[in-house]
This record gives sequence, structure tokens and C-alpha cells, in this order.
Amino acid sequence: MRIVLRIVKEHDSVVLVSDVPEHGLKAGDLGVVVYCHTKNEAFEVEFMTVTGITVAVITLRASQIRAVGTRDLPQVRELNVA
Repeated sequence: MRIVLRIVKEHDSVVLVSDVPEHGLKAGDLGVVVYCHTKNEAFEVEFMTVTGITVAVITLRASQIRAVGTRDLPQVRELNVA
């Protein structure tokens, strides 16, 4: 299988690949890129509830997110913030 890396741009949906417990976020959560830093080394990503309430807007390294894939399924979980 050939893997094609996709460039992440502003307004793209992305998947969190590691937990961010201080914001109650878990790997697999879906976010939207609101700003790309220089050379796409870091991104400002907004995470929201399904009703549109912002949970967090945080800076993440490129290694902490991945582009949404064609075989990804959304999933719902209840947010638990410490």
C-alpha cells in the first residue's frame, strides 16, 4: 500500500494523534486548523463539541496531528475535563 502525505492547510479537519489531558482531549478527537505556523511545523487547532461550542484552541506540533483520511469515521464521546 502506498501512503500519500497530505499537506495540512487552514480550515482542514485534522485528527489528534496523542492525548492532551490538560484540555480533556484524546487521540482520535477531530479538530479544525485555524492557523498554520511557518513551514507547517506547528498549527493552531480548534476543537469543538458537535453543537459548536469551542472546547480549546491550542498550538500543536505537526507530529501531534494528522490529516483526515478517506476511511476515518467520526465518533462521539462525552468530554471530561480534569
